[in-house]
Amino acid sequence: MNERKLLSLLGLAAKAGKVASGEFSTEKAVKTGKAYLVLVAEEASGNTKKKFLNMCTYYKVPCYFFGEKAALGKAIGKEFRASLALLDENLGRAVEKQMENVADPKIAEQKGQVVKCRESECMKLPGK
Repeated sequence: MNERKLLSLLGLAAKAGKVASGEFSTEKAVKTGKAYLVLVAEEASGNTKKKFLNMCTYYKVPCYFFGEKAALGKAIGKEFRASLALLDENLGRAVEKQMENVADPKIAEQKGQVVKCRESECMKLPGK
């Protein structure tokens, strides 16, 4: 249920024009300081995950690894997206609140996935 609500919030943000989707647009939003939250698909490549993890840590933007590429893309009305940046602070807070309800850090840590990276409190990527 919470996962569905999270995807609905992403759709709402997309309708409001407050989403930068795709690797290039997400990177640009983070580097220009417009991004309040970054979502990267769990099935994204290790290189993509590492890139966004390092970038978000440096620029102090919360970064979550969540869902599949197809689900993220469908939520915002696109085909598939490996990364998204939310450009609205309030929508970012709402999505972050839902992420805390959806993601269980203990389960994710056992699976070796990064769930959340806020400033310097990051879990490790698989195999790193």
